[in-house]
Amino acid sequence: MITINGTTIPEKEISLLTYLKEHNLRPERIAIERNGFIVPRKTYENVTFVDGDSIEIVHFVGGG
Repeated sequence: MITINGTTIPEKEISLLTYLKEHNLRPERIAIERNGFIVPRKTYENVTFVDGDSIEIVHFVGGG
């Protein structure tokens, strides 16, 4: 199981870009932490979440 923002998903493996597309998340507007480490944006296309991963996805919000 993979935990994303405190919610467990049943997949044993899922690519980062697939997850982002399925949840309508734009890579340029988020930051991702995987198991306590920031995932560099330039590596998103090569990242696959696997069983046991703990993921935090943070959305950037503008305001003023």
